[in-house]
Amino acid sequence: MPEAYCVKCKTKREMKDAQEIKMKNGRPAVTGKCPVCGTKMFKIGAAK
Repeated sequence: MPEAYCVKCKTKREMKDAQEIKMKNGRPAVTGKCPVCGTKMFKIGAAK
């Protein structure tokens, strides 16, 4: 599971329901939700 920074919890957490997407400029990104508070999380770069 990819990790991203949650701005609401102010910590790095593993994403829940992570999906790989492509941004408008063609770069890969990952979007998901914080497992604790449910806030949307976003990370630029391919999932590892």
